[in-house]
Amino acid sequence: MSAVLELHGLQVEAAERGRAPRALLGPLDLELHAGECLGVVGESGSGKSLTALSLLGLLPSPLRARGRLRVDGAEIALDSAAHARLRGRTLAWVPQDPLASLHPLRRVGAQLVETLRAVRGLGGDEARRQSQSLFERVQLPEPAAALARYPHQFSGGQRQRIAIALALATQPRALIADEPTSALDARIARDILDLLDRLRREDGLALLLISHDLPLVGAYAQQLLVLQRGAAVERGSAAQVFAAPAQVYTRELIAADRIAPLPAPADADAPVLLRGEGLRMRYPRAPRAALDGVDIELRRGEGLALVGESGSGKSTLGRALLRLLRGAQGRVVFDGVDLAALDPAALRRLRARTGVVFQDPYASLDPRMRVAEIVAEPLRIHGQGDAAARRARAAELLLAVGLDETMLERYPHQFSGGQRQRIAIARALATRPQLLVCDEAVSALDAHHRAAVLQLLARLKREHELALLFVTHDLSAAAAVAERIAVLEAGRIVESGTTAQVLGAPAHAHTRALLAARAAL
Repeated sequence: MSAVLELHGLQVEAAERGRAPRALLGPLDLELHAGECLGVVGESGSGKSLTALSLLGLLPSPLRARGRLRVDGAEIALDSAAHARLRGRTLAWVPQDPLASLHPLRRVGAQLVETLRAVRGLGGDEARRQSQSLFERVQLPEPAAALARYPHQFSGGQRQRIAIALALATQPRALIADEPTSALDARIARDILDLLDRLRREDGLALLLISHDLPLVGAYAQQLLVLQRGAAVERGSAAQVFAAPAQVYTRELIAADRIAPLPAPADADAPVLLRGEGLRMRYPRAPRAALDGVDIELRRGEGLALVGESGSGKSTLGRALLRLLRGAQGRVVFDGVDLAALDPAALRRLRARTGVVFQDPYASLDPRMRVAEIVAEPLRIHGQGDAAARRARAAELLLAVGLDETMLERYPHQFSGGQRQRIAIARALATRPQLLVCDEAVSALDAHHRAAVLQLLARLKREHELALLFVTHDLSAAAAVAERIAVLEAGRIVESGTTAQVLGAPAHAHTRALLAARAAL
């Protein structure tokens, strides 16, 4: 079978003025065949995204690509006008973060209509009809009503379906899906991959599926290409690679998603540090409550994982416990103090005893600030120490999270995803908090960085006797750091217990469904 697209001898270099070109990727060969999925797998920095950007002709300056690109047997020069014309027509792209790629101030229907009119030359009425048809095809709920909504009014899985509809609007022959499930829970990730697989079969699409998760990709791809530090270390059929992986690195990727050893049970006699009673929250115009009468407690030195699918209420519960939500009802008690009874100044002082690590460190770290300023910022806000003392504390914290104090003068963009998350953890620990809240802190990391950050959190929790509230959709991550698990569904806790109990003998049907969804990937 002839290839829709072939790329031979691809090399990517950084061509900086006054310096010799620096090799980043390659040489690399790949072929995309109609109706076939090629999985490209590797950790952060392996060259996956560089491969996709080279195919799309979207490499940023000062990077440049060299190699031979052929489409239907005809050779096309990389980064030429002919190459640019492939983009959005022959070749389409589903990005990792659809919220960042969709215009936040325009209705999604208008964005889809614009694509149909610009690329396929459709009239307004026909473009609107086709838009609804595309939303139906990607199984978006209430497709006609969805056209009038804005990106922020959809869940993560629904936004990914909208991104797929936009990619399909141009009737491409090859589709690049770049980490399309990295921040989604197991059930929704499976739904998205099932959708892409169905489209591949029905339309005869050549699908390039990029991910850091080899077991997940292996369930859908016919061919696999494993990258490490810019080089192809293994390739072959998915069945062949899983049956007899030739490289140690490939075997590590296959094993990376296994549930870690369960932590020992926490001290049941430790005093309660944080308690939530009757917590309720309903967002404006939401069809149901995000939290519906939740009671929860966390002891000193204990790790508690809040587990659930997207929309289950776990992040809302975390924010309600931190008193970061207007309109939340219920009682929150921290170390014996009712937070509702505090004035703003007293609540601000109490916040110094809490650290928070968010899902996306690149979004939560100020790109204009150096690491020294970022890590020391909580100390400055709470008036702790002078400039010299704050810098010394920042250096100490970088060492504690496995980084070097020579990195203090760098900016966030100069670090990998795993390193940025370590910086975010260092910042959260600056004021020596008693409570650390992590909201999906490892969901966007590859297997190696994910394991390293989980090990770091477990060590810091143990060494500093931290109470850890760990919000996640990842059961294996929960098992690595938490002694107890609370499972949420539709704003309620449907099951809670020790990690061993919940994962080993789940009592609720929803917990069993979460475990089954994870096993299916």
